[in-house]
Amino acid sequence: MPSDLRRPPFHRPTDGRSHTPLLAQKHGSDENYHAPMRPRSLSRRSTFHERDPDAEASKATRRRYTYAGAFLLLSLVSFVIQTETAVYIQHNLGWKKAYAMLYFTHGSWSLLWPAQFLILRLQKWNVPLKSFWRRHVQVLRQTAQMVEHQSLHVTGRNASKSPVPYILKMTAFVTCALTVAGGSWYVAVDMTTASDLTAIYNCSAFFAYAFSIPLLKEKVRWSKVFAVAVAIAGVLVVAYGDSAPAKHGSKSGGGAGGVPPEQKEASNRALGNIVIGIGSVLYGFYEVLYKKVACPPDGCSPGRGMIFANTFGSLIGCFTLSVLWIPIPILHVMGWEKFEFPQGEAAWMLAISVLANATFSGSFLVLISLTSPVLSSVAALLTIFLVALVDQLLPPPLNTPLTTAAIIGGLLIIGAFILLSWATYREMDEERRKKLEEESESDIEDI
Repeated sequence: MPSDLRRPPFHRPTDGRSHTPLLAQKHGSDENYHAPMRPRSLSRRSTFHERDPDAEASKATRRRYTYAGAFLLLSLVSFVIQTETAVYIQHNLGWKKAYAMLYFTHGSWSLLWPAQFLILRLQKWNVPLKSFWRRHVQVLRQTAQMVEHQSLHVTGRNASKSPVPYILKMTAFVTCALTVAGGSWYVAVDMTTASDLTAIYNCSAFFAYAFSIPLLKEKVRWSKVFAVAVAIAGVLVVAYGDSAPAKHGSKSGGGAGGVPPEQKEASNRALGNIVIGIGSVLYGFYEVLYKKVACPPDGCSPGRGMIFANTFGSLIGCFTLSVLWIPIPILHVMGWEKFEFPQGEAAWMLAISVLANATFSGSFLVLISLTSPVLSSVAALLTIFLVALVDQLLPPPLNTPLTTAAIIGGLLIIGAFILLSWATYREMDEERRKKLEEESESDIEDI
């Protein structure tokens, strides 16, 4: 029989290095360290007919939301631990070093990547370390290229170009925005009231949505606008509903602190409100900036997104430790904040607070990467109600009664979060379904 008659009716192009079809490589899982090859007998035509865009979109969205839900719970628990320990350190043990705590907590983010690498290594213990390391570096490099070029398929010169300069530049940019936003909380804490501080700073959820529209090209959806408004209303109820000040924290991870009950009047309330207002704007900007310049594009697997989020968080911690120590001796010499290491109980309580903050921050970065800055910012508001609930359960004299305003405000925030979660879930599902349909149409044209 002539050779041309023995050729299969449909020839599948390969990449020249393996017998795996290019289509199989395109749609294969990119998060597994040892993903199995698709059988050669599985044709491109049958692959198209077997794939249901609606089912694929729903499955991918559910998986992403499952991961996000797990990290949300982890972030809430760790934030409550961080808040309670930080308040205890500052107001019960008397170690009030605002910038030093900011430096220690942000610097602790450097532990995110080593902890993540250890967990991944334990899951793949049977894989040789050299092979595991090579694959891990490859995944980080490819994901960083996706982040830089905002494309799932980086080709040509971009594929051979190192993403390290871009990532380092974005690390410095994002860290500076985060540090200024977190530092503003500490500057304003002794200038304004606890109610103003809580209400204004947590309005960053509104600014996150405002910045998402021009920077992330997010559409204005009235369901999201309403949810953000309800969340902020809940914060206002908690802040101003009762005369007793409530504990409150800094979402930036710069530590949390409560204003002492005896602080009835602020020393410079108007200026303090301006400072914390700027911090609120900057924190909303930081969340959106991180999503835009340091997160892989939509369609990237949740596994890659989580691995890269913790890696980038670790880079923020390293930048903090290596650069942001410079203000510490300046503050010490000027007498604005005398630097001294905590001793005794304050030292190990600070260690707990710092590790809890690292856990919260890593989870929060993953949450932004998997969902959106707006949803993550509103989710962080849940900690206000959780901290108030924990304060009720603490033994005297550390406990604080749970007020009616805290309950009402907490319910408003929870309702807003549920509404925003549903709106975001539907939006992500629609976008994923649309992309899969476009890929299916592209497959038809190729065939």
